[in-house]
Amino acid sequence: MKNFLIKFAWLFIVVVLIRPAYANVSLVVLGDSLSAGYGMSAKESWVGILQQRWQETHPSVTLINASISGDTTQGALNRLDGVLRSHAPDAVFIELGGNDGLRGFTPTTISSNLLQIINRLQDDSIKVAVSQIRIPPNYGRRYSDMFSAIFPEITEETDTLLIPFFMEQIATQPELMQNDGIHPNREAQEKIADIMEPHLLQLIGKLNNRTRERKN
Repeated sequence: MKNFLIKFAWLFIVVVLIRPAYANVSLVVLGDSLSAGYGMSAKESWVGILQQRWQETHPSVTLINASISGDTTQGALNRLDGVLRSHAPDAVFIELGGNDGLRGFTPTTISSNLLQIINRLQDDSIKVAVSQIRIPPNYGRRYSDMFSAIFPEITEETDTLLIPFFMEQIATQPELMQNDGIHPNREAQEKIADIMEPHLLQLIGKLNNRTRERKN
């Protein structure tokens, strides 16, 4: 009987206290090909896998994939208002900058674009997380270091959540990469979903239970 009461009490805590923290919220993933699922269907991407998974585990969370292959920080900034009008998210995960780095854009430009995106989101009281992004070392040590430093600097300045770059656990395993050596393959998507799930739930956990008044 004692064990039953303990189990019942724990179940009560999980259902009543923890689950409401994730109630009736929407989370947008604003990314590039690494989140869009380059070379595969949207359902096969790691975001698509989490969408399906959360229908059972967190049914009150709406996960929206607004990622576009090839997108840059400037491109995302240009389309941001449309994304907000369409989805009115409570939280946004930003996975951007890789294409900027591969094209050799200046760190100042990348940083400025990210800052404008984050400020726009925070103006609407939207919680924000930003992925650390890294580029291959063949772009030169100086540029690579300056590029990598953008993300912790920006998140510290804006008091947003910095999330480790999921590709660091994937790119070192050739069997999880497509032939281009840049994009993760279908087999990698489940692993990325597992890596990203606790971080995104941490972001959602920063939301309070009050309904945010949305702007029309």
